[in-house]
Amino acid sequence: MDLDESNADSAAMPEGLWIGQLSPRERAAFIATFAGWMLDGMDVMVYSLVLPTLILAWHISNGQAGLLSTATLLISSVGGWLAGILADRFGRVQVLKLTIFWFAFFTFLSGFTQNFGQLLVIRGLQGLGFGGEWAVGAALMGETIRARFRGRAVGTVQSGWSIGWGFSVILFTILFSRLPHDTAWRVMFWIGILPALLIVYIQSKVKEPEVYLASRKSGPGNFLEIFSPALLRTTLLAALMALGAQGGYHAVTTWLPLYLTNSRGLTTLNTGGYLCVVICGALFGYLTAAHLTDAIGRKRTLILFAACSFLTIIAYTAFPISNHLMLALGFPLGFFPSGSFSPMGAYFSELFPTQVRASGSGFAYNLGRGVGALFPALVGYVSVHTSLGTAIAFFGSGAYLIMIAGALLLPETRGRQLQA
Repeated sequence: MDLDESNADSAAMPEGLWIGQLSPRERAAFIATFAGWMLDGMDVMVYSLVLPTLILAWHISNGQAGLLSTATLLISSVGGWLAGILADRFGRVQVLKLTIFWFAFFTFLSGFTQNFGQLLVIRGLQGLGFGGEWAVGAALMGETIRARFRGRAVGTVQSGWSIGWGFSVILFTILFSRLPHDTAWRVMFWIGILPALLIVYIQSKVKEPEVYLASRKSGPGNFLEIFSPALLRTTLLAALMALGAQGGYHAVTTWLPLYLTNSRGLTTLNTGGYLCVVICGALFGYLTAAHLTDAIGRKRTLILFAACSFLTIIAYTAFPISNHLMLALGFPLGFFPSGSFSPMGAYFSELFPTQVRASGSGFAYNLGRGVGALFPALVGYVSVHTSLGTAIAFFGSGAYLIMIAGALLLPETRGRQLQA
C-alpha cells in the first residue's frame, strides 16, 4: 500500500469514518470482496428457501433434503482448500475471479435439474466455488487492509452475506406469490448467474496485495507447512472453531424455512416476514461483531457471540413459545450466529504466515465447514425420531460449545502486522 496515499486519505476524512480512510487499493479490495460475499450469500441461501417446494415436488425425505445441503458444504470444504493452495501459488485476484464464476455458473445450472440426483451433483459442483471464494477473499482483504482497520473491514465484508440472504428472501416472496411454484424455484436459481458480472470490476480495479507480491520473490510456499510442528496446533484449533460456527449456523438456517412452515404452520408470506427479522438481526450482528473485533479483540468477540448463539438457539427451538415471541427472538437468532463469523477472516489471516496464508485459512475454515456440513443432515435424520425443533436445538447449540473450546485455546492477534 502507498503510505503517502494512505496518509492523505486519513488527513482528508474525519476519524470516525474508517471506510473513507481506506486507500484506493484497500477500497477496491473491500468493494470486490463485499459484493462477492453478498452475491454468494444470495445464491447459497436460495436452496433453503426452495427446499419445502422441492420436498413436495420430488417427494424427497427430510434426510435427503439435508443430504443436499451437506453434500454442498462437504465439497465446498475441498474447494476452499484447493482455492487457498492456488491463491498462494498464482495470486489472490486471479483465483477470486475463478471462484466467483464457478459458483454463479453452477447455481444457474441448478435451475435446469429434473430430480434429486441431478441437483445433488450440480449443488456439489457449486460448492467448489462457494468454498473457494471465502478462502481467497479473506487472504486478499487481510493482506490489503492495514492492521488498524482489518477487523472492521473484513468483518463488514461478512455482513454482505446477510444482504444477499435478504435479496433471496425478497425474490422468494415476489416470485412464489406471482408464479407457479414449480417455475418460481427454477427462476430463483437462474438469477444466480448475476455474480459473474462482478468479474469485470475485479479485473479492472483490484490489485494483488503488496505483502503477497513481496513474498513471491522467495518462491511459492508449500501448503504442507500448515501441518508442520510450528503450525499444526494453530491449524487444528482454527478448524475446530470454524467447525462449531459452521455447524451451528447451517443446522439452523438450512432448516429454518421448513421449521416455520411445517412445525409452526406459517404461510409463505408470513415465513418471509419472520426471515426478514432474522436477516436484519444478522446484518447488525455482522457489523457489531466487526467493530468489536478491533475494539475488544478477536477471541473475546468470538466467545461472546458463540455463547449468546448457544442460548438463543435453545430458546427459539426447544421451548413452546408463541409466534409473537418467536418473531422477536428472530433478531438475536440472526444477530449472534451471523456475527460469529465476522472476526474469522481477519483472525485466520493473522494466524498464518504470508506464504501459506490462503492455504492455512482455506484449509482450517473449510475443514470446519466440511465436518460442520454433517450437521444439517444429522438434523434431518434425527428429526424423523423427534421434532424438528428439538433436533435443531441439540445440534445447533452443541456446535457453539465446540466453537468456544477452539477459540479459548488460540492466541489473540489483534494489531498484528502482516509481513512477507
